Amino acid sequence: MAQSEAGNARTSFARTPSRNRTIALWAAALVTIALGFADLARGGTTIAPVLLVLGYCVLVPIAILK
Repeated sequence: MAQSEAGNARTSFARTPSRNRTIALWAAALVTIALGFADLARGGTTIAPVLLVLGYCVLVPIAILK
């Protein structure tokens, strides 16, 4: 009986499609924010704020809620 419970615990932590989607959302948020800060450091005044708002106000909340 202990063997079957341990086997079930292992499969419950397997990557599911929803977990893959969450990881992809966090990765997209991180990349978007990094690109925004990179453009801001370069002196960008148009694309940088758009990327930062998209990352912080759209992608991060979606990743948290998923």
